[in-house]
Amino acid sequence: MNLRDLRYLVALADTRHFGKAAARCHVSQPTLSAQLKKLEEYLGVELIERQPRRVALTEVGEQLVMRARRIVDDSDELLSMARGQRDPLSGSLKLALIPTIGPYLLPQIAKQLRKHLPKLKLMLYEYQTEPLLRALRAGEIDMGILALPVHADGVDTCKIYDEDFVIALPKGHPLSDKASVKLNELASDALLLLEDGHCMRDQALDICAHADLDEDQDYRATSLETLRQMVAAGMGVTLLPKLSTQGPFGTDKSVVIKPFPKPIPTRTVGAVWRKSSTRSAAIKAVCDVITHCKLTDS
Repeated sequence: MNLRDLRYLVALADTRHFGKAAARCHVSQPTLSAQLKKLEEYLGVELIERQPRRVALTEVGEQLVMRARRIVDDSDELLSMARGQRDPLSGSLKLALIPTIGPYLLPQIAKQLRKHLPKLKLMLYEYQTEPLLRALRAGEIDMGILALPVHADGVDTCKIYDEDFVIALPKGHPLSDKASVKLNELASDALLLLEDGHCMRDQALDICAHADLDEDQDYRATSLETLRQMVAAGMGVTLLPKLSTQGPFGTDKSVVIKPFPKPIPTRTVGAVWRKSSTRSAAIKAVCDVITHCKLTDS
């Protein structure tokens, strides 16, 4: 049994197709199939149910894949650590972003990251704040980008940028012609927010705490895009981070975006990583590139 065979098994578990698994592993299909057969013979158990047009894992196969995946991931991490010692800005870096940041930030920074850090391969994930912090502590990711502050032991953080909040109104709203909108002017409107688990829900509630706005308890959105569609349907108003209203995300004519008057409520977006991380140089380099990007929001 060797690491290569475990990679073949994991690839087959992911694709459920011998040809696709072989392509992923850059070998021929007969080679992959023969090596997996040898792995079964070595272990003395059947791992794969081979049927026409269908590939399935046996019960013991499923159990072995879980352990094989961990072994493969750990070996990749060892390789990444070794490469990081030779060139800290190379190898793989597992980066997670929260859903209210990732879809809007990544398109704006991707080219700059490739330009300035060409040897660094970013592996991207999306988590809400608490699952992100758990994955970070467990070593499943190297860094996260989320709203600061965070309260967690054993982590370092750095600020990347500040982002304004704006108000989203349905087209034809009585306040849609105003240059800016105060929260207390929306007292007759239902406030639409994200569901529990999103830190932006708590931020929005804090902003609205001193205004006479009532949250619509019957509707809680799973994403900013769902919130946007709910506003477009005339179900209420909401707060959005400004970056989510720029570029292609700002083309919906059924939603009117209005700024707050000063003082404008904002959130701080930053990075978090383990104090013990061996990838701190790469993490700080990623933060530096993002900090110096000219975001549409700026």
